[in-house]
Amino acid sequence: MFGNIFGSMLTKGGSMSTEDGSMKTEDGSMKTEGAKTLDGRMGLAAEALAHADAVLIGAGSGLSTAAGLRYDGKEFRREFRPWIEKYGITDLYSSSFYPWPSEEEKWAYWARHIYAIRFRPAAMPLYKVLLRLVEGRDYFVITTNVDGQFEKAGFDAGRLFATQGDYAYLQSVTGEPRRLYYDEDLVNEMIANTEDCRIPSRLVPRCPENGELMTPNLRVDGNFVEDGRWNSQAEAYTAFVRRASEKRLALLEFGVGFNTPSIIRFPFERMAMDFGDATLVRFNRDDCGTMLDGLRRYIPFAEDLDEGLIDGLAARAGAMEKAGEAKKSEPND
Repeated sequence: MFGNIFGSMLTKGGSMSTEDGSMKTEDGSMKTEGAKTLDGRMGLAAEALAHADAVLIGAGSGLSTAAGLRYDGKEFRREFRPWIEKYGITDLYSSSFYPWPSEEEKWAYWARHIYAIRFRPAAMPLYKVLLRLVEGRDYFVITTNVDGQFEKAGFDAGRLFATQGDYAYLQSVTGEPRRLYYDEDLVNEMIANTEDCRIPSRLVPRCPENGELMTPNLRVDGNFVEDGRWNSQAEAYTAFVRRASEKRLALLEFGVGFNTPSIIRFPFERMAMDFGDATLVRFNRDDCGTMLDGLRRYIPFAEDLDEGLIDGLAARAGAMEKAGEAKKSEPND
């Protein structure tokens, strides 16, 4: 699917416009004075954002981890202690692949997992700050996260493509029919009726159309359901990238590692390499390197990702925009 989304979009070359961007040299590469310092990189990133005609956000699990949604740690150990003691699970990621002995035990765990990650948390402050970063701009978000944080923070659902699913929905284990079913009420009922890490058999979810067992809408195999909304958002993402390829594009990548790099990480590098005027700003504490050599417009941040860092970037970009508008409004001599 993702090869089809990109395909010919990522084969464009072209020279870079330098009419409005002082961050670029005559050959289209980025000025690097001071880029090794945080302040220098913040200035470059703010300038890229201030001058951008379009902003594409790519978000991985590292963003939600930085925001405070942890799959391990003290809260996990407190809330899942019965499962830790009975089954030896160590975190919410690896336990997603645990071979539960029965459907009753599987769903006692999954109900609590879904509630802890998808329904209980409100919009995290870091996501709210990210929204301020793109408000009033032509933006789009592609994310592999399944926690719904972008929508909770107020991002336009029509500008959001969650490629790997959403914990708020169930699907048939076979992937047929190609429909999703909202699960919040069922999750709450399962939790309320869990005893000794089991739910009653009557609550084991089955597809209302064919009676098959169900599973969270999470891409783990070829039976993952890409429903009508998924496909419409994939098309919206493709259309946005095509339009943005002809514009000044700021690629903002947050917490994307190497679990599924072909969805965001590698395509973002290719866009930064091939599009005429695209700058990649990568926030990744663990691995800020690139797979492509020779990226001329690339700004890495290995610092801890928090509200202060993003708020500072938004403030500097906003100040640059206002200064640019003021300069344009000055009368010519």
